[in-house]
Amino acid sequence: MSRMHENEIGIGDDLVRSLVAGQFPEWAGRPLRRLPPEGTDNQLFRLGDDLLVRMPRIDWAAESAEWEHRWLPRLAPHLTLRIPAPVGLGRPGEGYPWHWTVVPWIEGETPTPETFDPDEWAVSLGRFVRATREVPAMGAPVKTEGRGAPLSGLDEWVRTWTARADTSEIDPSAVLAVWADALEAPAWDGEPTWFHGDLHEGNLLVRDGRLAAVIDWGAAGRGDPAIELNAMWGYLPASVAQLYRAEVGLDEAAYRRARGYALAPSISGWTYYRDSSPRISEESLATVRSLIASL
Repeated sequence: MSRMHENEIGIGDDLVRSLVAGQFPEWAGRPLRRLPPEGTDNQLFRLGDDLLVRMPRIDWAAESAEWEHRWLPRLAPHLTLRIPAPVGLGRPGEGYPWHWTVVPWIEGETPTPETFDPDEWAVSLGRFVRATREVPAMGAPVKTEGRGAPLSGLDEWVRTWTARADTSEIDPSAVLAVWADALEAPAWDGEPTWFHGDLHEGNLLVRDGRLAAVIDWGAAGRGDPAIELNAMWGYLPASVAQLYRAEVGLDEAAYRRARGYALAPSISGWTYYRDSSPRISEESLATVRSLIASL
Protein backbone atom coordinates (compact mmCIF):
# COMPACT_ATOMS: atom_id res chain seq x y z
CA MET A 1 0.00 0.00 0.00
CA SER A 2 1.48 3.37 -1.04
CA ARG A 3 1.88 6.06 1.62
CA MET A 4 1.35 9.76 0.99
CA HIS A 5 2.10 10.92 4.55
CA GLU A 6 4.72 9.69 7.03
CA ASN A 7 2.19 9.40 9.84
CA GLU A 8 -0.82 8.07 7.92
CA ILE A 9 -2.37 4.83 9.09
CA GLY A 10 -2.54 1.65 7.05
CA ILE A 11 -6.04 0.51 6.12
CA GLY A 12 -6.22 -3.09 4.94
CA ASP A 13 -8.99 -4.62 2.88
CA ASP A 14 -9.74 -7.22 5.57
CA LEU A 15 -10.16 -4.47 8.18
CA VAL A 16 -12.73 -2.67 6.03
CA ARG A 17 -14.63 -5.89 5.28
CA SER A 18 -14.78 -6.64 8.99
CA LEU A 19 -15.95 -3.13 9.91
CA VAL A 20 -18.66 -3.19 7.24
CA ALA A 21 -19.84 -6.67 8.29
CA GLY A 22 -19.96 -5.73 11.96
CA GLN A 23 -21.65 -2.35 11.60
CA PHE A 24 -23.64 -2.67 8.36
CA PRO A 25 -24.55 -6.35 8.05
CA GLU A 26 -26.96 -5.57 5.22
CA TRP A 27 -23.92 -4.81 3.03
CA ALA A 28 -21.62 -7.55 4.34
CA GLY A 29 -21.88 -9.81 1.31
CA ARG A 30 -20.96 -7.17 -1.26
CA PRO A 31 -17.62 -7.34 -3.08
CA LEU A 32 -15.06 -4.80 -1.84
CA ARG A 33 -12.46 -3.26 -4.13
CA ARG A 34 -9.67 -0.89 -3.10
CA LEU A 35 -9.40 2.17 -5.35
CA PRO A 36 -6.17 4.00 -6.20
CA PRO A 37 -5.32 6.72 -3.62
CA GLU A 38 -6.05 9.71 -5.85
CA GLY A 39 -6.81 12.09 -2.98
CA THR A 40 -4.66 13.01 0.00
CA ASP A 41 -6.93 12.40 3.00
CA ASN A 42 -9.02 9.25 2.47
CA GLN A 43 -8.61 5.69 1.27
CA LEU A 44 -11.56 4.66 -0.89
CA PHE A 45 -13.17 1.25 -1.36
CA ARG A 46 -15.94 0.48 -3.83
CA LEU A 47 -18.63 -1.60 -2.10
CA GLY A 48 -20.72 -3.49 -4.60
CA ASP A 49 -21.96 -1.50 -7.60
CA ASP A 50 -23.58 1.47 -5.91
CA LEU A 51 -21.68 2.32 -2.70
CA LEU A 52 -18.28 3.71 -1.71
CA VAL A 53 -16.50 3.46 1.64
CA ARG A 54 -14.40 6.48 2.66
CA MET A 55 -11.79 5.87 5.36
CA PRO A 56 -9.76 8.83 6.68
CA ARG A 57 -6.07 7.94 6.52
CA ILE A 58 -4.53 10.90 8.37
CA ASP A 59 -5.36 12.66 11.64
CA TRP A 60 -6.24 16.04 10.13
CA ALA A 61 -9.10 14.39 8.21
CA ALA A 62 -10.42 12.51 11.25
CA GLU A 63 -13.39 14.80 11.86
CA SER A 64 -14.55 14.97 8.25
CA ALA A 65 -16.70 11.82 8.31
CA GLU A 66 -19.00 13.00 11.10
CA TRP A 67 -19.20 16.48 9.57
CA GLU A 68 -20.09 15.18 6.12
CA HIS A 69 -22.65 12.72 7.52
CA ARG A 70 -24.38 15.55 9.35
CA TRP A 71 -24.34 18.29 6.74
CA LEU A 72 -24.14 16.88 3.21
CA PRO A 73 -27.65 15.35 3.26
CA ARG A 74 -28.95 18.77 4.27
CA LEU A 75 -26.98 20.58 1.57
CA ALA A 76 -27.84 18.21 -1.27
CA PRO A 77 -31.45 19.34 -1.95
CA HIS A 78 -30.31 22.94 -2.48
CA LEU A 79 -27.61 22.26 -5.07
CA THR A 80 -27.57 22.13 -8.87
CA LEU A 81 -25.29 19.08 -9.06
CA ARG A 82 -25.26 15.78 -7.21
CA ILE A 83 -23.02 15.35 -4.17
CA PRO A 84 -22.08 12.16 -2.26
CA ALA A 85 -24.29 12.60 0.80
CA PRO A 86 -23.44 9.74 3.21
CA VAL A 87 -25.93 6.92 3.71
CA GLY A 88 -24.03 5.43 6.65
CA LEU A 89 -21.65 6.58 9.38
CA GLY A 90 -19.20 3.97 10.61
CA ARG A 91 -17.70 3.99 14.11
CA PRO A 92 -14.10 3.43 15.23
CA GLY A 93 -13.35 -0.22 15.83
CA GLU A 94 -10.92 -3.14 15.50
CA GLY A 95 -7.94 -0.84 15.86
CA TYR A 96 -9.19 1.76 13.39
CA PRO A 97 -9.44 5.03 15.39
CA TRP A 98 -11.88 7.27 13.52
CA HIS A 99 -15.38 7.51 12.11
CA TRP A 100 -15.83 6.66 8.43
CA THR A 101 -18.62 6.93 5.89
CA VAL A 102 -20.50 4.96 3.27
CA VAL A 103 -21.66 7.15 0.37
CA PRO A 104 -23.40 6.49 -2.95
CA TRP A 105 -21.16 5.55 -5.85
CA ILE A 106 -21.58 8.27 -8.50
CA GLU A 107 -20.73 7.23 -12.02
CA GLY A 108 -18.65 9.66 -14.04
CA GLU A 109 -15.23 10.68 -15.31
CA THR A 110 -12.79 13.39 -14.36
CA PRO A 111 -13.12 16.30 -16.80
CA THR A 112 -10.24 17.30 -19.05
CA PRO A 113 -10.09 20.08 -21.64
CA GLU A 114 -9.91 17.38 -24.32
CA THR A 115 -13.01 15.43 -23.23
CA PHE A 116 -15.29 18.12 -21.82
CA ASP A 117 -16.24 21.51 -23.28
CA PRO A 118 -14.35 24.14 -21.24
CA ASP A 119 -17.11 26.76 -21.55
CA GLU A 120 -19.67 24.28 -20.23
CA TRP A 121 -17.28 23.43 -17.42
CA ALA A 122 -16.87 27.06 -16.36
CA VAL A 123 -20.57 27.95 -16.55
CA SER A 124 -21.86 24.81 -14.84
CA LEU A 125 -19.32 25.05 -12.04
CA GLY A 126 -20.01 28.76 -11.57
CA ARG A 127 -23.74 28.11 -11.26
CA PHE A 128 -23.03 25.40 -8.72
CA VAL A 129 -20.90 27.80 -6.67
CA ARG A 130 -23.67 30.40 -6.66
CA ALA A 131 -26.23 27.81 -5.58
CA THR A 132 -23.93 26.65 -2.78
CA ARG A 133 -23.45 30.24 -1.65
CA GLU A 134 -27.21 30.73 -1.39
CA VAL A 135 -27.87 27.70 0.84
CA PRO A 136 -29.29 28.76 4.23
CA ALA A 137 -26.89 28.61 7.17
CA MET A 138 -28.95 25.90 8.91
CA GLY A 139 -26.97 26.54 12.08
CA ALA A 140 -23.70 25.20 10.67
CA PRO A 141 -20.52 26.54 12.31
CA VAL A 142 -18.37 29.18 10.63
CA LYS A 143 -14.79 28.29 9.73
CA THR A 144 -12.29 29.85 12.13
CA GLU A 145 -9.13 28.45 10.55
CA GLY A 146 -7.97 27.06 7.23
CA ARG A 147 -9.81 27.37 3.94
CA GLY A 148 -12.54 29.99 3.94
CA ALA A 149 -11.50 31.40 7.31
CA PRO A 150 -9.81 34.83 7.58
CA LEU A 151 -6.60 34.81 5.55
CA SER A 152 -4.53 36.24 8.39
CA GLY A 153 -4.75 32.86 10.13
CA LEU A 154 -2.69 31.32 7.30
CA ASP A 155 0.14 33.87 7.45
CA GLU A 156 2.61 31.73 9.41
CA TRP A 157 1.80 28.71 7.22
CA VAL A 158 2.51 30.56 3.97
CA ARG A 159 5.72 32.15 5.24
CA THR A 160 7.02 28.86 6.67
CA TRP A 161 6.47 26.91 3.44
CA THR A 162 7.76 29.75 1.28
CA ALA A 163 11.00 29.65 3.28
CA ARG A 164 11.26 25.90 2.54
CA ALA A 165 10.66 26.31 -1.19
CA ASP A 166 13.27 25.55 -3.85
CA THR A 167 14.54 28.99 -4.87
CA SER A 168 15.83 27.61 -8.18
CA GLU A 169 12.20 27.15 -9.21
CA ILE A 170 10.51 30.30 -7.87
CA ASP A 171 11.46 33.66 -6.34
CA PRO A 172 10.24 33.70 -2.70
CA SER A 173 9.77 37.47 -2.85
CA ALA A 174 7.34 37.03 -5.75
CA VAL A 175 5.39 34.45 -3.73
CA LEU A 176 5.19 36.79 -0.76
CA ALA A 177 4.08 39.65 -3.02
CA VAL A 178 1.02 37.60 -4.01
CA TRP A 179 0.41 36.84 -0.35
CA ALA A 180 0.78 40.48 0.72
CA ASP A 181 -1.71 41.62 -1.91
CA ALA A 182 -4.24 39.03 -0.70
CA LEU A 183 -3.83 40.13 2.92
CA GLU A 184 -4.23 43.79 1.95
CA ALA A 185 -7.48 43.17 0.07
CA PRO A 186 -10.67 44.30 1.82
CA ALA A 187 -12.02 41.53 4.03
CA TRP A 188 -15.36 39.83 3.39
CA ASP A 189 -17.96 41.82 5.31
CA GLY A 190 -21.07 39.85 4.38
CA GLU A 191 -22.67 36.86 6.01
CA PRO A 192 -20.57 33.68 5.96
CA THR A 193 -21.64 31.48 3.05
CA TRP A 194 -21.41 27.78 2.26
CA PHE A 195 -18.47 26.69 0.11
CA HIS A 196 -16.87 23.47 -1.15
CA GLY A 197 -13.35 24.80 -0.72
CA ASP A 198 -11.44 22.43 -3.03
CA LEU A 199 -12.88 22.78 -6.52
CA HIS A 200 -10.42 21.10 -8.85
CA GLU A 201 -10.89 18.60 -11.64
CA GLY A 202 -10.24 15.60 -9.37
CA ASN A 203 -13.32 16.53 -7.34
CA LEU A 204 -15.63 16.86 -10.36
CA LEU A 205 -17.41 14.16 -12.35
CA VAL A 206 -18.65 14.45 -15.92
CA ARG A 207 -21.27 12.20 -17.49
CA ASP A 208 -22.92 12.35 -20.93
CA GLY A 209 -21.08 15.55 -21.78
CA ARG A 210 -22.22 17.48 -18.73
CA LEU A 211 -20.90 18.21 -15.26
CA ALA A 212 -22.71 15.67 -13.09
CA ALA A 213 -21.35 15.77 -9.54
CA VAL A 214 -19.03 17.51 -7.08
CA ILE A 215 -17.31 15.10 -4.69
CA ASP A 216 -14.90 15.17 -1.71
CA TRP A 217 -16.30 17.76 0.71
CA GLY A 218 -13.56 17.49 3.32
CA ALA A 219 -12.63 21.19 3.00
CA ALA A 220 -16.20 22.51 2.98
CA GLY A 221 -17.84 24.83 5.45
CA ARG A 222 -19.15 28.36 5.88
CA GLY A 223 -17.00 31.44 5.54
CA ASP A 224 -15.50 33.69 2.87
CA PRO A 225 -16.99 32.83 -0.57
CA ALA A 226 -13.75 33.98 -2.25
CA ILE A 227 -12.32 30.51 -1.61
CA GLU A 228 -14.28 29.15 -4.59
CA LEU A 229 -12.38 31.32 -7.07
CA ASN A 230 -9.37 29.04 -6.44
CA ALA A 231 -10.49 27.05 -9.46
CA MET A 232 -9.12 29.82 -11.68
CA TRP A 233 -5.48 28.92 -11.04
CA GLY A 234 -4.25 25.56 -12.18
CA TYR A 235 -7.59 23.70 -12.25
CA LEU A 236 -9.97 25.21 -14.79
CA PRO A 237 -8.69 25.46 -18.35
CA ALA A 238 -6.96 28.85 -18.50
CA SER A 239 -9.05 29.86 -21.52
CA VAL A 240 -12.26 29.96 -19.43
CA ALA A 241 -10.95 31.24 -16.09
CA GLN A 242 -12.44 34.69 -16.61
CA LEU A 243 -15.75 33.19 -17.75
CA TYR A 244 -15.85 31.23 -14.51
CA ARG A 245 -15.02 34.35 -12.51
CA ALA A 246 -17.90 36.23 -14.15
CA GLU A 247 -20.30 33.34 -13.55
CA VAL A 248 -19.36 33.16 -9.85
CA GLY A 249 -20.03 36.89 -9.58
CA LEU A 250 -17.68 38.13 -6.86
CA ASP A 251 -15.84 41.45 -6.74
CA GLU A 252 -12.19 42.43 -7.18
CA ALA A 253 -11.47 42.19 -3.45
CA ALA A 254 -12.67 38.57 -3.46
CA TYR A 255 -10.45 37.86 -6.47
CA ARG A 256 -7.43 39.18 -4.58
CA ARG A 257 -8.28 37.18 -1.44
CA ALA A 258 -8.82 34.11 -3.58
CA ARG A 259 -5.21 34.27 -4.78
CA GLY A 260 -4.18 33.97 -1.15
CA TYR A 261 -6.49 31.00 -0.56
CA ALA A 262 -5.04 29.33 -3.67
CA LEU A 263 -1.46 30.08 -2.64
CA ALA A 264 -1.60 28.57 0.87
CA PRO A 265 -2.14 24.89 -0.08
CA SER A 266 -0.08 25.18 -3.26
CA ILE A 267 3.11 26.56 -1.73
CA SER A 268 3.06 23.80 0.90
CA GLY A 269 1.86 21.02 -1.41
CA TRP A 270 4.71 21.65 -3.84
CA THR A 271 7.36 20.77 -1.24
CA TYR A 272 5.36 18.40 0.99
CA TYR A 273 4.35 16.02 -1.83
CA ARG A 274 7.59 16.21 -3.83
CA ASP A 275 8.50 12.58 -3.08
CA SER A 276 5.19 10.98 -2.07
CA SER A 277 3.08 12.37 -4.94
CA PRO A 278 5.07 14.02 -7.73
CA ARG A 279 1.84 14.73 -9.63
CA ILE A 280 0.39 16.83 -6.80
CA SER A 281 3.75 18.53 -6.27
CA GLU A 282 4.03 19.50 -9.94
CA GLU A 283 0.44 20.74 -10.07
CA SER A 284 1.04 22.80 -6.93
CA LEU A 285 4.14 24.40 -8.44
CA ALA A 286 2.19 25.20 -11.62
CA THR A 287 -0.47 26.92 -9.49
CA VAL A 288 2.15 28.99 -7.64
CA ARG A 289 3.63 30.09 -10.95
CA SER A 290 0.20 30.97 -12.30
CA LEU A 291 -0.56 33.05 -9.21
CA ILE A 292 2.72 34.95 -9.53
CA ALA A 293 1.99 35.66 -13.19
CA SER A 294 -1.50 36.96 -12.31
CA LEU A 295 -0.29 39.70 -9.99
